[in-house]
Amino acid sequence: MKFFASLLVSAVLAAPMLTFSPSASAAEEKPAAPAVAKPDLVKGEASFTAVCAACHGADGNSGVPANPKLAQQHPEYLVKQLQEFKSGKRNNPIMKGFASTLSDDDMRNIAYWAASKKAKPGFAKDKALVSLGEKIYRGGIADRQVPACAGCHSPTGSGIPSQYPRLGGQHADYTAAQLVGFRDGARLNSLPMTQVAAKLNDREIKAVADYIAGLR
Repeated sequence: MKFFASLLVSAVLAAPMLTFSPSASAAEEKPAAPAVAKPDLVKGEASFTAVCAACHGADGNSGVPANPKLAQQHPEYLVKQLQEFKSGKRNNPIMKGFASTLSDDDMRNIAYWAASKKAKPGFAKDKALVSLGEKIYRGGIADRQVPACAGCHSPTGSGIPSQYPRLGGQHADYTAAQLVGFRDGARLNSLPMTQVAAKLNDREIKAVADYIAGLR
């Protein structure tokens, strides 16, 4: 009996060890991404009223041509701009001061509240330049490889959510100032816009900005 017991122990010890890998589905499982809180529009309105309304209007429709309308803007774009003002990637001392006080949740709440408000239409004012502005916006400038603005911002200026901002109805003064900023290096947070604006002269910038103001 001792002989057979010894033989059995030797056989067990000599047997290869088996390991079990998780099933393919388990191995491919990834940790769930942290849930992003839904925007709180009530808090967004309160924050907008306290921080933004003085310059951008109570409903996001700025009455000051130098300050942009924010109503109906894509919220993802607004969040990105606030984050870049806060980090300094977009250089504006006034906006940096305001954005620095906001958390990511604050930014998201404000952006989605502003996006929920209807933008008031604007108007083109310079009849002498409107045809040039339309030509550039819809067709670009082929000999200088300036692409049509409509290709990214849509024929009506509504933009493409998450990618390109809404432009239609925006104050011409503000749009022109941004194009000059991109061209002259004062605004550096969009390489495509820097490349486009670098090829435009002052008259062309004024024309396209005025045409954009009348889009709806």
